[in-house]
Amino acid sequence: MNEAILALANVESAYGPVKAIRGVSLTVAEGRIVTVLGSNGAGKTTILKTISGIIDPRKGSIRFRGEDITAHEPSEVVRRGLSHVPEGREVFPLLSVHDNLLMGAYTRRDRDGVARDMETVFGYFPILRERARQDAGLLSGGQQQMLAIARAILAGPALILLDEPSLGLSPRLTKEIFEIVVRINRERGTTILLVEQNANMALNVADHGYVLENGRIVMEDTCERLREKDDIKEFYLGMKEAGARGDRRWKKKKNWR
Repeated sequence: MNEAILALANVESAYGPVKAIRGVSLTVAEGRIVTVLGSNGAGKTTILKTISGIIDPRKGSIRFRGEDITAHEPSEVVRRGLSHVPEGREVFPLLSVHDNLLMGAYTRRDRDGVARDMETVFGYFPILRERARQDAGLLSGGQQQMLAIARAILAGPALILLDEPSLGLSPRLTKEIFEIVVRINRERGTTILLVEQNANMALNVADHGYVLENGRIVMEDTCERLREKDDIKEFYLGMKEAGARGDRRWKKKKNWR
């Protein structure tokens, strides 16, 4: 079994008086894709922001590559080899595509390595080479998502935190993005922690999964096993009658098996 590259232990984070995640513990094995599933407001994005240093946890610890990175500055977290692709892409709209990519490589000093990675991302996303001199704000939503992922790769990370890559994209573009995510993992050996509402897609590409409800982990297993669990089928894969879902969710959400 692969060693854990990332480990959270009893992490709590909050926005003012409102707790967003409550005692979250999870591990991400090196070289794997791990997904966190959950509805809107469950705390998925907060987990990623806490790991990357955007939010300081109130309790608990975060270890990356065996070292404590709890509440470290985001710039330090990036230098240690962890990149965050945020929800909503957050590209620099007035910079060119090329300059956005160079911003991803800002902390690096190996110019040859940056040049190689630049060619790699153009291989993954040929449209970015075509639009390299165009302002990023003029790209489509799907192209901006490609740029955000490519920018993360330019940092040379060992682990990428990927937040809702399918948000606002068509099914065709979603499939294309996820195919590239799998290639990045398989070809580069980059570990990926994926937060995604498209549970069917996430479970198909990831190796291991966690289910988050109201800021707490309520289930974890291999994605192969999760796909077969009744609760996952009902609440995330839409495999039971819609009318029953709303009536029964409150009764079953604390009885995950």
